[in-house]
Amino acid sequence: RPRRFAAKQCCKYHWRGKLSVIIPILTSPILVMGIQQDRSELKCLYLIATMALLWITESIPIYITAMLPVAYLPLFGLVPPDVVCAKYFSDTVVMFLGGLIVALAIEYCNLHSRIALRVIRIVGGSPRRLLAGILLVTVFAGLWISNSAGTAMMCPIVKAVINEMDVNDVFPVYMTQEEEPMLEGEPPHLSKLAMIFYIGVAYCSAIGGVGTLIGTGTNLVFRGIYNSRFPNADVEITFTNFMLYTLPFVCIANAVLVYFSFLITHMGLFRPNSKIGQAVKKANENRKLVEQVMKERHKALGPMSCHEIQVAVIFFMMVVLLITRRPGFFPGWDTLVNAKQVRGSAAVIFIILVLFALPTQYIFFKYCCGQAPFPAQRLDSLLAWRFVHDSIPWGLCFLLGGGFALAEASKASGVNKMVAESLKVFSPLPAVVVQMIMVLLAMMFSAINSNVVVANILLPILCEMAIVVRIHPLYLTLPCTVAISMCYFLPVSTPPNAMVTQYAHIKSKYLAMAGILPSIIGYCIIIINANSYGRLIFKGSTEYPAWADAPSNSSNA
Repeated sequence: RPRRFAAKQCCKYHWRGKLSVIIPILTSPILVMGIQQDRSELKCLYLIATMALLWITESIPIYITAMLPVAYLPLFGLVPPDVVCAKYFSDTVVMFLGGLIVALAIEYCNLHSRIALRVIRIVGGSPRRLLAGILLVTVFAGLWISNSAGTAMMCPIVKAVINEMDVNDVFPVYMTQEEEPMLEGEPPHLSKLAMIFYIGVAYCSAIGGVGTLIGTGTNLVFRGIYNSRFPNADVEITFTNFMLYTLPFVCIANAVLVYFSFLITHMGLFRPNSKIGQAVKKANENRKLVEQVMKERHKALGPMSCHEIQVAVIFFMMVVLLITRRPGFFPGWDTLVNAKQVRGSAAVIFIILVLFALPTQYIFFKYCCGQAPFPAQRLDSLLAWRFVHDSIPWGLCFLLGGGFALAEASKASGVNKMVAESLKVFSPLPAVVVQMIMVLLAMMFSAINSNVVVANILLPILCEMAIVVRIHPLYLTLPCTVAISMCYFLPVSTPPNAMVTQYAHIKSKYLAMAGILPSIIGYCIIIINANSYGRLIFKGSTEYPAWADAPSNSSNA
């Protein structure tokens, strides 16, 4: 048979390879101009533009793209290699990695399932109460473990609840053929009442992630970029002040309002005679059956083991160490050691060492003064390295480090200042209007791309923009950091969105429709929080600070 050139098939299966070559060529005029004019900012801008396009298209893995600064920046004399490589294992990256390992310890001993089932049993077995319990556990988990891990933890629990509802005909779990046509070989589509349990898990894991500094990688990207760009800032971004800023309103109040929005849109609140309202009413009559199922699953876990107790105590120790390191309203424990060098990463690593040092049980004590024969079995530690090695998303460390390296290069070359100068058109506008525009843009960008990628690209520009338009950097960057995590529309927006759509076979249109009201709620809360309660936590954030113009904060261009 004659060979034919099938351009359509070639592009369909090999577009990533083509784009990985085309993108650097398309952006090469920036590099050529930078070399001809010997302008550092244009050389750096070429790297930023190329990496941004590679990140957005994912023509090569985003983690490999994040390592480009290691080769590029020293090659063109923008940043020394030792400075670039140090960004990939900075204090912020270590804190992120440590937080993930501690979260894995909770998963390793199955403590997370015990907490989830206990809370669900407390709140009750009606659909609305079950949703409240599931979302409560998800938000709490999101404070301390990664969004992906929290979603992965809750999905099997939600599936068990939904299956019991289906088996016992508590409420309609699947749509009919008339409501949503089902193709041959396609799994049945969840009803609106059933799918909101999964969608709520995805959304509330993101809401919980903004509550603490280690809740999501976006928060740590902000901390690393802000502290690097403004080393002379009079207020350090610590675990405590970040948590005080986000937890009451952006996290807790937001989650409560999102819960009520779900009740209105998916559970027939204020519509008792609607089809969904009638289904919820019927389910309320059978709630005892669901409560019995949850009770049996909780009992099957047995009493709390020595392993679980130790992990719970150690986790509590980590929270106390992070909060009391430098709380701001009384001297922290770091002042007793070295106020300049000890950071949150030291506390997290100490906790990790304890997890690997202590055994799961202490039966060996009874053999200390005994006689042979002694048991030859080795005792396991509270956390196994093999489990950590297989479960940690190591690529995220490169992604964070790549963003910090880009931020350092942008500062040193002056590219951020060049981009920010072009944004002077916002100078005549009031600060709150500029903030509202930037928060909206941050939410829009994060809806179509990875949160950490958007933070790495957007936050350095916002730091320079704040200087150009004479706004306190925190007033602009911190609300946008929180907004980047409030992306509820598409599966590609966050890993939890992708996980629940794949796990429960939820179509993107249902995910997007459910996210309209939560997105509006999140936007309003972010703006209100930044201009009211947030000013109490970061006093003076409404005035432009003198330290932003300090010589050590300026670029070397």
